[in-house]
Amino acid sequence: MQKYCIAPSILSADFACLGKEVSAVIEAGADLIHFDVMDNHYVPNLTFGPMVCAALKPYATVPVDVHLMVEPVDDLIRSFSQAGADIITFHPEASRHVDRSLGLIKEAGCQAGLVLNPATPVYVLENVLDKLDMVLLMSVNPGFGGQSFIPQTLVKIRQVRDLLDMYESESGRRIALEVDGGIKTDNIAQVAAAGADTFVAGSAIFGKPDYKAVIDEMRAELAKAAV
Repeated sequence: MQKYCIAPSILSADFACLGKEVSAVIEAGADLIHFDVMDNHYVPNLTFGPMVCAALKPYATVPVDVHLMVEPVDDLIRSFSQAGADIITFHPEASRHVDRSLGLIKEAGCQAGLVLNPATPVYVLENVLDKLDMVLLMSVNPGFGGQSFIPQTLVKIRQVRDLLDMYESESGRRIALEVDGGIKTDNIAQVAAAGADTFVAGSAIFGKPDYKAVIDEMRAELAKAAV
């Protein structure tokens, strides 16, 4: 069975006790901690800076997956790599030189990825696949948690999966395919069947009283998709 990763987004966690929330969701079975960074410029919301990432790093016994929804990106790439990020993804629209920004992430020793909004075309990936460790597809428009999954994303997941599989067959290197937005127990298997292997879930996990029960249910659904 292919390895699936569940990445709870702390955007939906209790901000008054983030350290405890991170520990609790990891204990419940999280594979990654998804860290949404918004600047009230690229997206209409304001969330966490590198100091919060650094403060939470001691609680994170799994990789910290930093999603930069900021413009420009290069200075914050440096700041978050120093704050303990393990994976850094950003939106190509927010960088004047996408290849250079990806290079900064790799030079900092982090895994690098691009994020495609619902209307961002897939072809932007083609010339930088050699620098990518992850592709993140937004299945909602970025900026706020709790939105509903956009069904057309399933078509896009299949397109990107085909591109990444072709690259893997030529290079021998696998690139993770992450999906973020409206992921719940009732649609995670469908998203996996389309080709995703990493799943960001915010309110579906943190909005429930038993994190482990939700993550276990998601894994049960993913097991069905793998059959």
